[in-house]
Amino acid sequence: MTDIIPVENIVNKIYFIRGVKVMLDSDLAELYGVETKVLNQAVKRNLNRFPPDFMFQLDKEEFECLRSQIVTSNRGGQRYLPYVFTEHGILMLSSVLSSEKAVQVNIQIMRSFTRLRQMLSTHEELKKKIESMEKKYDAQFRIVFDAIKELITDELKPKRKIGFERKKRS
Repeated sequence: MTDIIPVENIVNKIYFIRGVKVMLDSDLAELYGVETKVLNQAVKRNLNRFPPDFMFQLDKEEFECLRSQIVTSNRGGQRYLPYVFTEHGILMLSSVLSSEKAVQVNIQIMRSFTRLRQMLSTHEELKKKIESMEKKYDAQFRIVFDAIKELITDELKPKRKIGFERKKRS
């Protein structure tokens, strides 16, 4: 089966807010092919399915910070602060928006969250390996650094001239 939406397009719409990965209501509506207003109305009709750990509304400061990150303008006159959905909230959306497209888009979004988790895990493993190597090789390189320091301090000591010196005639 071919992907409806490239995973990269979805990953670029995942933000880290309040310590969790979320997607904006407007981005989700665009992916599902519905208006943001329609998506939010469907959610409001089923609010019992969306506890605070599934969906929350951004406060003004969060929204301003996010807007500066994604470089959107004030045009369009958004009259409300957007809602954001966590991974579990997005899963719940598929039961509220029951079209075939919504199901397929949700599958792609879940794949994107999984891919993002794998990427973060890989970076964490790489970081741990580098730290381990630093600890391991610090001791070995300490010997080299000590030798270099010794050479430097030896250069600072006055050296005896090599060769014959002529005696000065008086």
